[in-house]
Amino acid sequence: MAVQNTQKPSRFIGALGHDRIRVSFEFFPPKTAEMENALWEAIARLEPLEPAFVSVTYGAGGSTRERTHATVKRILTETKLVPAAHLTCIGATRAEVDAVARAYWEVGVRHIVALRGDPPEGVGSRYQPHPGGYAYACDLVAALKRIGDFELSVAAFPEKHPASASFEQDLDVLAKKVDAGASRAITQFFFENDAYFRFLDRVRARGIGIPIVPGILPVQNFKQTRKFAEQAGATVPAWLADRFAGLDDDAVTRKLIAAAVAAEQVFDLVDRGVTDFHFYTMNRADLVYAICHLLGLRPAKDAAAGKIPSTRGAA
Repeated sequence: MAVQNTQKPSRFIGALGHDRIRVSFEFFPPKTAEMENALWEAIARLEPLEPAFVSVTYGAGGSTRERTHATVKRILTETKLVPAAHLTCIGATRAEVDAVARAYWEVGVRHIVALRGDPPEGVGSRYQPHPGGYAYACDLVAALKRIGDFELSVAAFPEKHPASASFEQDLDVLAKKVDAGASRAITQFFFENDAYFRFLDRVRARGIGIPIVPGILPVQNFKQTRKFAEQAGATVPAWLADRFAGLDDDAVTRKLIAAAVAAEQVFDLVDRGVTDFHFYTMNRADLVYAICHLLGLRPAKDAAAGKIPSTRGAA
C-alpha cells in the first residue's frame, strides 16, 4: 500500500531550485541619531537577502518628507537595494507633490508607493483633502504616471479601510487606483489569513488582476501592535493576545513567540499559494531575517557557495 505524503509544501522551501519566494521590506525614516543607527543596521542585515524592493514611509501629514527623501537617496547611492518611496496626498499642493516626484525621478527612483495618507491629527481623524492638492490616491497615481513611467504600488485593506462604508466601496477605490496605473497592491497587516483570502476572492471577482501582496507585521511589541491595529481597523484575534499574555516583563520569550507566530502565518500563506511577502520591519531586522531564513532565503554569498539556490532574479 502506498504511503501518503502528508508533508506540507512549505517544509520544502529552500530545498528546491524552482521555488519563487519574493520579499520586500518597509522601513521608516529615523528621527534621532540612535534611530538612524538602528535603521542602517537593519538595512545592512537584510540587504544580502536581495529583496525585490524596500520601501520608506511618509509620516502623517507629510511630516517626514525631507527625511524620507534623504533615506531613499542614501539607499539608492550606498546600497544595491531598489528603493520605493512612499508619497501621499496630505498637506501639499499638486505642484509640491509633483516636485517631490520629479526629484525622485531625477535621482533614479523608479518605484513609488502612492497613498492617500493619514491626516496630520493622526489615524482616525476626519480626512480633508488639501484645497490645492490631490484628493485621493487614484488622483496621485494618475499624476505620477504623467510625470514618469513609475512602478506604482498602492494600499489594500483585507478587513476594509476604517473610513470605507463597505467592502464594495473599498473595491471601488482599489479599482480606480488600478485604472489610474497602479501595478501592485500591498495589504494592511492582518493576523487571520482567511481574511486575506476572502479579500482576494472579492478582488478577483471584481475583475482586478494586479498582485495583492500580503503585508506581514512580526509582533515586535504586542501592546504597540494592538494600538496600531485599532488605528488601522485590523483585528487582533483572541488567540494572538493569549499567546503574549503574561509576557510583559519577559522580552526573550516574547521574541520567541513572535517568531513562531509570524512563521506560522507565512508558512500557511505559502501552503495556500502565496509567493510574495511585504514585511513591516519597524526598522528591526532580527525577526524578519529569521522568517526569511525559514522561507528559504539566504545571503547571496551562501548561494554562490552552493549552499542554497539564489533568489536573484526571482522578482
